[in-house]
Amino acid sequence: MKKSIFYHAGCPVCISAEHDIVTLIGAEHVEIIHLGNDRSKIAEAEKAGVQSVPALVMPHGNVLHINFGASMEDVKK
Repeated sequence: MKKSIFYHAGCPVCISAEHDIVTLIGAEHVEIIHLGNDRSKIAEAEKAGVQSVPALVMPHGNVLHINFGASMEDVKK
């Protein structure tokens, strides 16, 4: 099974959502990408449809925007 990808920017909202996602679906089923630490992944996240973080991109391409931590424009700054 292909993994889901969880994108976040490291804010408290994102960290809390990360812990919940890992608890819910298991660390073995999700790749965690911290866009503040790995800025090279910003374009990948946007191409996948991520408009704000935290967001979970499902294996079939659906994007679940979870709560609201920051817009992608804020992440790029």
